[in-house]
Amino acid sequence: MNLPNYLDIESAQLRLRSHVKETPILSSHLLNDWLGHDIFFKMECLQTTGAFKLRGAYNFIAKLAENNALPTSIVANSSGNHAQAVAYAAKKFNIPVTIYCTKTISPVKAAATKFYGAKILTFDSRLQADKAVAEASRAIGCVWIPPFNHPDIIAGQGTAANEAFSKIDGLDAVFAPCGGGGLISGTYITAKHFNTNIQVVGAEPLNANDAASSLRSGVIETLTHAPNTLADGAATPSVGEYTFEFIKQLDGFYEVNENRIAYWTQWLQHLLKMHIEPTCAMTMQAVADWLNNQPSKDKKRLLVIISGGNISADSMQKVWKTDYLDQIPSL
Repeated sequence: MNLPNYLDIESAQLRLRSHVKETPILSSHLLNDWLGHDIFFKMECLQTTGAFKLRGAYNFIAKLAENNALPTSIVANSSGNHAQAVAYAAKKFNIPVTIYCTKTISPVKAAATKFYGAKILTFDSRLQADKAVAEASRAIGCVWIPPFNHPDIIAGQGTAANEAFSKIDGLDAVFAPCGGGGLISGTYITAKHFNTNIQVVGAEPLNANDAASSLRSGVIETLTHAPNTLADGAATPSVGEYTFEFIKQLDGFYEVNENRIAYWTQWLQHLLKMHIEPTCAMTMQAVADWLNNQPSKDKKRLLVIISGGNISADSMQKVWKTDYLDQIPSL
């Protein structure tokens, strides 16, 4: 198995230039004062298609183009953000796309995916969708673009952190959500290239904790049921063999319950004045837990990857079912 490295991320950065936004980095003076640390947010919610996923999808297809190996059709399996990314990127290369997903796909993400020209096929479960896309990918001239478990996807996702590290000095740690593990893997490669002492920390929903279960057992574990979580972008049944190799090397990994996912979604939307998905907002709980576990209380400089901003009205209602804005963030 040939794992991606930092040279792959640099190559991806060149392919994405002029095609993918260099998203801004924001911070909240109020949050920094409350927590006593400097926290920087890489705003991938402002990316084209509304999430970091475009980086991996575009890198995958652009690399095929470099090698004169563009397919006649593309298939992908996704709960939403990867679907939009693949549909958008493939449209740039005039390649038809079919997306395989569950019936619970966010209506917002499904509508955007169709707008970019993709056909959507829905199934009762993620495992059924994954099986169907694997069968479809056997057609002549067809290429399957996986959501996370591929070196070119991981390399593309790593460009988000790469942009941030070129702008911010002296970081102590970087945090990212973990669904299938593509983003946290690319972030790990990038961070360790810049400074091996930088801590890289992941977070996932407690209700969809396949990665944490895999870390505890030492082998890839698969969820036996469709998870019920606000963080739909991290509701993958399992990580992949590529991403697990990086997840095992992380400096920390935290499981976040639904109340804290809603809590941080409300607070980040309020403080940053941005439409932020629960999947990445939950990462702030990992920040709080990590800071509380540090032996030194010296001020830290932290980077958080805000991975997306595509939220359905139904999810927003669930997030705001209880108002947490009367509970000021603290450590």
